[in-house]
Amino acid sequence: MGAALGKVYLVGAGPGAADLITVRGARLLAQADVVLYDALVIPEMLELCGKADLIAVGKRSGQRSMAQTLINQQLVDCAGKYQLIVRLKGGDPMLFGRADEELRALEAAGIEVEIVPGITTAVAAAAATKQPLTKRGVARSVAFFTSSTAPDHPEQRNAAPPALPETDTLVQYMGGREAAATAERLLAAGRRGDLPVVVVENCSRVDQRIMRLTLADLAHGLEPGHGPVLVMLGEALAKREHQP
Repeated sequence: MGAALGKVYLVGAGPGAADLITVRGARLLAQADVVLYDALVIPEMLELCGKADLIAVGKRSGQRSMAQTLINQQLVDCAGKYQLIVRLKGGDPMLFGRADEELRALEAAGIEVEIVPGITTAVAAAAATKQPLTKRGVARSVAFFTSSTAPDHPEQRNAAPPALPETDTLVQYMGGREAAATAERLLAAGRRGDLPVVVVENCSRVDQRIMRLTLADLAHGLEPGHGPVLVMLGEALAKREHQP
C-alpha cells in the first residue's frame, strides 16, 4: 500500500502584516512540510515557515500568473508527497479566495481539508482608517463585492450586483481599475456625488496609503497603484468631527 495522503489546510494570511495572521495559522506554518503561498504574502510571513518547502503560486491582477487549474493540481500532488500542506491565501480563504475551486479538486481526490480563517481586508481597512463600516442610525448593511470575474464569465465584469444601490456601506475588493465604473453606476442609480469614499492601498503594510475622496471624485478614476486596492463607500465613511 502507498503512503497515506497528507492533509491540506487552507489558511488565511490576513490583509498583509505578518502579525495579523491568526495564532492557529502561524502554528500551522511552523509545522508545515510545504507551503504554497500567494503573491501578496510578504517575506516576513514566510519567515514563520520554519521547516517547510516554499512554493510560490501567486496570482496578480494584470500580470502573468499561475492558472488556477495548475494550483489545484499542485495541491493534489503535494498531498501525495507531504503530510501537512498549507495553502496560504491572502485575506480569508472563503471570501474572494477561490477556495471553492481548490476544495472541489481536493475533495474529488479524497484529500482531507481544513479551513483556517483570516482577517479579511475590509475589516483590516476599517481598523486602519478608524472608520467603522456600520454606524447606528446611519448604516446597518454592508456588501463586499468585486468586479474580477472568472475567464469563462466575462459578461459579469460590468454588471453591478443588484443589491448595491440599496446597501448602506459598499466595499469593493480589487477595486483599483474598476472603481470609476462602480462610481458611475452608483451615481446613475441616484447616489449623491459627495458620498464619502475611502480608498486603502496595501492595507496593514508599511507602505499602506489611505485616500479620502467623494463618489464624484472616484468617477474620474484612481491613479495606478502599487499594490492591492480596497474601496469603501457610504455615509458611515464620513470623517468624524475630531478625527485626525
